[in-house]
Amino acid sequence: MYSDTALTTQLDERGIPTSSSSQPSLMLAMLDALDAKPGHQLYELGLGTGYNSALASSFLGSDNVVSVDVDPDLVHLARKRLAKGAYRPFVFAGDGAEGYPARAPYDRIIATASLHCIPPALLGQTREGSVIVAPIGFGVVKVVVAGKGEASGRFLSVPAFFMPRRTPAASGPDFAGLEAQATGTATDVPAADVLDRLKFPLSLALPGYNSCSWRDESGELTGVGLWTEDGSTATAHVSGKVRQIGPQRLWDKVEELASVFPEGAPAREEFGLTITSEGQRVWYREPEGPSWALPTE
Repeated sequence: MYSDTALTTQLDERGIPTSSSSQPSLMLAMLDALDAKPGHQLYELGLGTGYNSALASSFLGSDNVVSVDVDPDLVHLARKRLAKGAYRPFVFAGDGAEGYPARAPYDRIIATASLHCIPPALLGQTREGSVIVAPIGFGVVKVVVAGKGEASGRFLSVPAFFMPRRTPAASGPDFAGLEAQATGTATDVPAADVLDRLKFPLSLALPGYNSCSWRDESGELTGVGLWTEDGSTATAHVSGKVRQIGPQRLWDKVEELASVFPEGAPAREEFGLTITSEGQRVWYREPEGPSWALPTE
């Protein structure tokens, strides 16, 4: 039975999802934003089940589609599924962020795994006018390449929660140690804002951040936790007390965003991305507005 829902398609030995089939309507929205034309050469980062590659192959022709996944087993299964539908795009196992120079330049690039930035290696495999559609944070950005190492565009209005591109696992947060080591400070930002109102801008200002929450027996929120791969960790309680340690002061970033967005949740389409030789920056409303640097991978 078909349904417009995302499906988990692979779990690791701990039972944690490592691959999924995205919500079909989101796939179509991203393909529509890609604005691919017959004859365009497409590179896809994140082969997964092969479903998206099949859609692209049906329109562009298999010879014009290149797709990669980090997991050789997924690539093997996807290749078999694609062949049953008479689709034979070029698929391989590897690091999707590195692209596939032998088939470059690409007219269109699409990513179906959440990224911290547009991988520089992929930018180097485009031409002027190429379009890149990729999930960054909890949204999807569409940029048009203007020249070597330069591109700009805006986020789509649709929310997106993709599997992250797989990288070496980092250790989890030590909340108990944090509570014992760090001195609590006061904050005026409600803990719930991290899970709701500021969730999208936080995903841009702190790429790859993780969060969790604690609730009492009645289900009421009592606190939230934040952490990033570099060991930065923060907790905030509904009482207004915050603790944070690590190279990044995570709650300071939350308070910065709360000052930029004092009311309501900002719309995704009000954010944009500018890429230059100096780096990649996401911005709000206009390039000269509030902005945050993305880490280049």
